[in-house]
Amino acid sequence: MREITLYKKFLKDLWAVFSILYIVVLVLVAIFAYQIAPDSTSNANQMHLSIHSKPPGFKVNMLLLQSENISSSNKSFFSGDVNGNTEIPIQDYRLQSDGVEIQPYGSPSDYYDFIDLSKLQSPLSDFSFKKQHLQEKRFLLGTDKYGRDLLSRLIVGSRISLSIGFISVFISLLLGVVLGALAGFFGGYLDKGIIWLINVFWSIPTLLMVIAITLALGRGFWQVFVAVGLTMWVEVARVVRGQVITLKEKTFIKAAHTLGYSKARIIWYHIFPLLIPPLIVISAANFASAILIESGLSFLGIGTQPPAPSWGGMVKDHFRYLLLGKPFLTLLPGLAIMSLVLAFMTLGNCLRDILDVKH
Repeated sequence: MREITLYKKFLKDLWAVFSILYIVVLVLVAIFAYQIAPDSTSNANQMHLSIHSKPPGFKVNMLLLQSENISSSNKSFFSGDVNGNTEIPIQDYRLQSDGVEIQPYGSPSDYYDFIDLSKLQSPLSDFSFKKQHLQEKRFLLGTDKYGRDLLSRLIVGSRISLSIGFISVFISLLLGVVLGALAGFFGGYLDKGIIWLINVFWSIPTLLMVIAITLALGRGFWQVFVAVGLTMWVEVARVVRGQVITLKEKTFIKAAHTLGYSKARIIWYHIFPLLIPPLIVISAANFASAILIESGLSFLGIGTQPPAPSWGGMVKDHFRYLLLGKPFLTLLPGLAIMSLVLAFMTLGNCLRDILDVKH
């Protein structure tokens, strides 16, 4: 009955519903990133330096040359095409008997490159050339400073932000719940030792600690996950400890002791279920914090390393373009970070009110 009441409260909160829908859609986008992204190469890293920093809606004719090493084994649902087609932006072309002359995008009007017939599919005619080797490509959100599709980079980059949130929150819950429950339930010297550890971690600025852990573990994808997770368990442990200290004095817990239940059973079956509502709220807030921390680390250059697309890294690469008349290169990944953080913070606040969690 209580679950039905909470469900109705949740549906009445439009901000909570909108936030959870946005998060679910973004999770689906991250899962099917390479099926959705216009650039399905690994890390959406297809570069076209001649069309760098183009505005949203830019379109150009692409000459497609199939890679010699491409095969079905090079394609992966989760990592994209390892060896995709070679794409060359062109302005014009002229068919010849032994190949084709192309005018690369941005080159002088009298400059042409020659592509040998062996690199093309024969027989070569204007119809077959247009069908097999020429494609008009539109960049809905423009291109970055390396000529990569910005929309594809944002879509694939959503995997980084969501992954860092899920894994770091899992690590923080694992450490925080275990240490907090042990400290609150058993007390004594164990409680004092864990409280001392919490105070030590609490006294160190989060970003500085993450930077130190990242430098110690090395720069990389998984190192960032571990570093962020190891700095977020403190608040979880503090809240869990306080809740356990309060709950263990309740009559039903004392009755469980009297009935001879083991301490492990009491913690797992009688105390832990009552910790779930506050943990849900903390997890939503920590998810948002993890995304911000990862973005900050990527902006500083010690987070996710290129060519993996990270929203924070995209802001770092293009923040100077705010002064060069192309602010969209910075604003788009910045808005992506802001919207996802806002969704989790809004969801956390709504769940706090619905579950009536006291701070």
